[in-house]
Amino acid sequence: MFLSAWSLSLVLCSIVVLFLIANAARTGVRVLRYWNQASDSNLQISLENETWLASTLIEFALAVQGLSLLLFILAADSYSQVIAGAMCATGSLLANEFGLPTLYLKLAGFFLYGFWILLHQIDIRSEVYPLVRIKYLYLLLLIPFILADIIFQTLYIANLDPDIITSCCAVVFSDAAGEGGNLLGSLPQTIMLWLYYGTIAVLLGLALLMNNRIPRLKLSGKRVQSSLSFLYATGWLWFFGLALAVITSVISSYIYAMPFHRCPFCIIKPEYSYIGLAIYCTLICGTFFGISTALTEVLGRRSDLVTPVRHYRKIAVDMSLILLTILAVLSSYHYLLYMITGGEN
Repeated sequence: MFLSAWSLSLVLCSIVVLFLIANAARTGVRVLRYWNQASDSNLQISLENETWLASTLIEFALAVQGLSLLLFILAADSYSQVIAGAMCATGSLLANEFGLPTLYLKLAGFFLYGFWILLHQIDIRSEVYPLVRIKYLYLLLLIPFILADIIFQTLYIANLDPDIITSCCAVVFSDAAGEGGNLLGSLPQTIMLWLYYGTIAVLLGLALLMNNRIPRLKLSGKRVQSSLSFLYATGWLWFFGLALAVITSVISSYIYAMPFHRCPFCIIKPEYSYIGLAIYCTLICGTFFGISTALTEVLGRRSDLVTPVRHYRKIAVDMSLILLTILAVLSSYHYLLYMITGGEN
């Protein structure tokens, strides 16, 4: 499978990321040993110049590695065309024991890599660069995770065998036979939808409240804002898991117009206008912006970061609000269309 265009793209991205991160790691070690913001020595001046270049390269490398999540999902969907029994990325990911772990690593990595980029952007907006040591320590701690991400990806591709018969999504996510293949299938759809839209309403209300967009109801005070930020981040964490469950067990069958077809990956196919890609991108990016408000709240306790953190926090809340609204529209379109034009009596 290494000769596939998708595989070559993933491998090329990994090589570029490894090269850039390996070079930046040397700078990270030097920063942790010698960085002294109060010093004007030649070593300190050299380090400051070096960190600017290294940080730019790290930012690019982590952005590429984060976007490899999308590339990996599209690659897995492409592999389904040559793997026996696979109809979509579900079958491809189940073709060997490295598929799903790689997907989980890349999903977690999207947030971990994004948090480093966020730390860097907040740091360079302060006049004293207070997070240099922290962000390079974080980078060194990320390196084992990046290696695990790339190793599992490589093992997955290397162990793909077109002759191995795998399970298709119709088997994995179907509970028609009552065998419990789809654990989400036993969840009551009505309750799931109430939780889904109820959580959306709560998050929308919190977002409007946090950015003082509700007339006659403006909250002030650091403690109140801090509590709202952590509550908002917690709400997004809950919503992320809930949304994945609802999309798989409820929303997807309305997109397919097939009540017994439940699959989280077929919706990314062109015959469904790639609506799945739009749904997942808005969900993942919205979750990142949502939970990052709690991270920046911790950073905002430093006096030299108050202004950049306050600025970012407002942008993050607005972005998560916009993405949540788009997600609600995208995920509801086919369900409402079915209920209006051909729904239940």
